[in-house]
Amino acid sequence: MKLYQTYLSPFPTRVRVLLYAKNIDVEIIEPEGFHGSQKSKSSYEEVNPIGRIPALVLDDGRVLPESEVICEYLEDAFPEPSLRPTDPWALAQVRLLSRISDFYVVMAMVPLFNESGKRRADWNRERIDAAVVEVFKSLEYLEEYIGEDGYAVGTSLTQADGVLLPILMLASKWAPALFGTDNPFDRLPKLAAYYTAVQLDPIAKRVMDETLEAIGASQGRRK
Repeated sequence: MKLYQTYLSPFPTRVRVLLYAKNIDVEIIEPEGFHGSQKSKSSYEEVNPIGRIPALVLDDGRVLPESEVICEYLEDAFPEPSLRPTDPWALAQVRLLSRISDFYVVMAMVPLFNESGKRRADWNRERIDAAVVEVFKSLEYLEEYIGEDGYAVGTSLTQADGVLLPILMLASKWAPALFGTDNPFDRLPKLAAYYTAVQLDPIAKRVMDETLEAIGASQGRRK
């Protein structure tokens, strides 16, 4: 199988968590044309007409886009070990945390992503400050529901961790470092505790290191 993705995007991370946890052999390909690149992504659009990452290409050539759909496919096709709780309430919590992240936190961060692609002199500080307020508000929702046993839900890695890890890293590391804003974890003790504890998991630590390395490389290119 092949996974078309980038390490900067938060969405493929959830797929890599499943691949690593299930020890699935896959070729990782980083297509051109993303994250402010001036190169065309037309060759990638031949693989995935939607043009977004990630996309999973099966051994028989069939292509599956959209990270959440890919994760559900991997759980169904490779059920062991499962990162999808069997308990209905726990599974609902996984889906809830994922939904809050995708529909509230990520959307609140979109203005920051947009500003980061501009020259510093062209930044709209008012837009940045307004986005930071919305990011903090959305993170408060996660603070309400995040697990307290070392993982997002329960006592082991789930799909929710794959969703939360990259976006929490962007909110607490990337955004404060780039824009000079406060670390939201200073006011969100449960999320801060989760973020520290989950790094003890080797798979979580692996994807976090991958994201940090990509962030560092990206910032180095902009200097």
